[in-house]
Amino acid sequence: MNFLKSIWPYRLTPKSSGVASYIAYNTLGKAVWTPRNYSLLADEGYQKNVIVYRCVSLIARGVGSVPWLLYDHDHELERHPLLDLLNCPSPRQAGSSFMESVIGHLLLAGNAYIEAIADRTGRVRELYSLRPDRMKVIPNTAGMVTAFEYEVDGRKRLLETDPVTGNSSVLHIKNFHPLNDWYGMSPIEAAARSIDQHNVVAEHNLALLQNGGRPSGALMFKPGNSQSMSEKQRDSLRDDIHRIYEGHNNAGKIMVLEGDFDWKEMGLSPKDLDFIEGKNISAREISQAFGVPPMLVGISGDATFANYKEARYHLWEDTIIPLMEFLIAEFNLWLCPMFGDKLRLSYDVDAIPALAQRREALWSKIQTSDFLTINEKRQAVGYGPLENGDKI
Repeated sequence: MNFLKSIWPYRLTPKSSGVASYIAYNTLGKAVWTPRNYSLLADEGYQKNVIVYRCVSLIARGVGSVPWLLYDHDHELERHPLLDLLNCPSPRQAGSSFMESVIGHLLLAGNAYIEAIADRTGRVRELYSLRPDRMKVIPNTAGMVTAFEYEVDGRKRLLETDPVTGNSSVLHIKNFHPLNDWYGMSPIEAAARSIDQHNVVAEHNLALLQNGGRPSGALMFKPGNSQSMSEKQRDSLRDDIHRIYEGHNNAGKIMVLEGDFDWKEMGLSPKDLDFIEGKNISAREISQAFGVPPMLVGISGDATFANYKEARYHLWEDTIIPLMEFLIAEFNLWLCPMFGDKLRLSYDVDAIPALAQRREALWSKIQTSDFLTINEKRQAVGYGPLENGDKI
């Protein structure tokens, strides 16, 4: 786009990796589809699995709740069009819900796409989060992304990149994928087997409850007392058993059959029906893939964290904060140059309640230090200098 050329601070010279053309050789400049079916990942992983839903919600809403900070060199800006844009990316979406959708797409698909809409003057006015299952990456023979193709109901729109700078109105955020050059890897892919196990156990338990808490038994026919049953008689008897015996409404009822038959009970004991530990193991593996402490997804008795407060701290320290740093680095490279040079985005760590214990420990350490001046201490905790404060 022309407005990207005008604000890009570097000399516009063609450049390319020495091996990029080999990477693009197999694609021959054609669109490359996402390797996994996003609809299945979202359906089986997010919509049908409470652990995945909880993990994605905790991380995405956590990122969406963090206030933005903007710096011009080292000076913090209280007001700026970029801050206004991030707080209200579009007329129908607030900043928190926008970030939640971006992070949700990244966690579910391994890819997230943001489109910047500029006015006639080249100024970016709106940001939109695009669904990853509708987007295709189109590389050229040199191994560079030449365009993004967005398709909805058979209607396609081509979003081209600048052939010199590689800049585009679309930001493609992706996780690391060891076997794909164009798309990222979702945590659901790593936890796919655990998610399947968790879903199957839940379906199995539901089927047992609907069948009176017992599996199928065996109706033993005594061949010595009468002739063998015909296939039609077997089908009729089987239908009667389904009608009389199956279903949660018929649980506990006594079934009486005519003829010389013997019912062989094959019910499981309550201990055999206990799949809770198996579900907990699968849930722990799923939460590990997303970087969420098991306690926060409802698994009690986990000895890794002393309490809920400690678990929340580790969620932010180990997962959400690194994700914020990753996201801000992408925004500083793509979005900030659209508003001017030397702008740098950051976030307000002091506004995160879960990190209060880390902040308190830092403040206590600074307060008790005997080698820092008053102004150095104030600067370390984010306050301005005082007159006559340059002394220990």
